Amino acid sequence: MRNTMEKARTAAAALSAGLMLTGCGAGGPGPDPAAGPDSGPGTRTGSAPAAGDPRQMGSGPAPEIPGLGPRTFARIGPATRQVLVVTGATMDTNRATAVLHERDRARGWKPVLGPWPARNALRGWTEDHRLNDLRSPIGMYGLTDAGGRSRDPGTELPYHRWPGYTPSGTNSEGESIAGAFDHVVAINYNRKAGVSPQDWTRPLGEAKGGGIWVHVDHGGPTQGCVSLSKARVAELLRQLDPGARPVVVMGPAASLAR
Repeated sequence: MRNTMEKARTAAAALSAGLMLTGCGAGGPGPDPAAGPDSGPGTRTGSAPAAGDPRQMGSGPAPEIPGLGPRTFARIGPATRQVLVVTGATMDTNRATAVLHERDRARGWKPVLGPWPARNALRGWTEDHRLNDLRSPIGMYGLTDAGGRSRDPGTELPYHRWPGYTPSGTNSEGESIAGAFDHVVAINYNRKAGVSPQDWTRPLGEAKGGGIWVHVDHGGPTQGCVSLSKARVAELLRQLDPGARPVVVMGPAASLAR
């Protein structure tokens, strides 16, 4: 038991040190000095679209999205036509599956991308995310802004490029995090929408963490983000449509099934 606890503490310390000044759940001091100027729209709220009655979401009955229970599904706003569902098997797992669903007004919801393997935080999920707790926040959050070190892969979301930003260090399993932020999609947990993902405004306060992104997989669990392969992040970016009011619904299967 003692050896197991020591290994967990060592892994957590390595992950936190490697990512402390980046996104992925860290509470950094502000945007990276090498980041370019913001290219996105003005200030908007940092929350997901308002809850709406799913019966208003099309001309006919809207079928439920697989894995989402009635309470979760009912929170999807009537203007939302894209939902990225990221599902973990249990509260403590750091492996997940991601599927992007789109709503056709006549035929209802259908999967358009995935299922894809994904990673989440080292210690799994939480309904009360805290700075450096190494858990990903459960919930529904808007997807309004993107960016990264690499060129825009062709997204319609505002893309904030940081050409000089190269994270360094290693993750909890010893793998390099270089390239992890080549492309990112900001998850609107405790952030102000309409600005660069590197903006460190925290509406809920620093203690609640932030910098939760969809980013490029580095071969291990994250500090709080969701990661996909680089090709999948680029594909997701090209598919996301700001006019469709995209959101991510993320958490363990039992929580999403409520």
